[in-house]
Amino acid sequence: MSRFTTGVTVITVGQEHLHAMTANAFSSVSLEPPSVLCSVGHGAVMHQALTDSGRFAVNILGAEQEPLARHFADKNRTLGAAQFDGIEWWPGTHTGAPLLAGSLAWVECELTDAHSFGDHTIFIGTVLEAGRGSDGRELIFVNGSFGRPEPSTR
Repeated sequence: MSRFTTGVTVITVGQEHLHAMTANAFSSVSLEPPSVLCSVGHGAVMHQALTDSGRFAVNILGAEQEPLARHFADKNRTLGAAQFDGIEWWPGTHTGAPLLAGSLAWVECELTDAHSFGDHTIFIGTVLEAGRGSDGRELIFVNGSFGRPEPSTR
């Protein structure tokens, strides 16, 4: 699976469950109703935070946001509100989940279903609102490394 190129996101939950996690296991599920999924390991702090919150946001990262992706992937970082120190964000209107400045796009979701399988749970969220952020190239992940897609020659 490491050879499958994915985008990079930061999943966030807000209010008393304030937490973030870098994830590349994210996908659109349906256009009617608009919905997405993310897969989270049972042992991840995000698993309980998302379950308890019932609402979350997904920030789609741009190529210049690799340091942010690395920060929220670091299992040794300080948790709680302190993990956002020095990071520009605002609370989502519908979820209170952090929307990260500089992201290419974001979606706010209500947790509508969860399916446990193996060591992960697939969380399905109905999109409450979506928005576009900055223009630019996407941050991608393939073969264990971050990268940037080559510009189109069309």
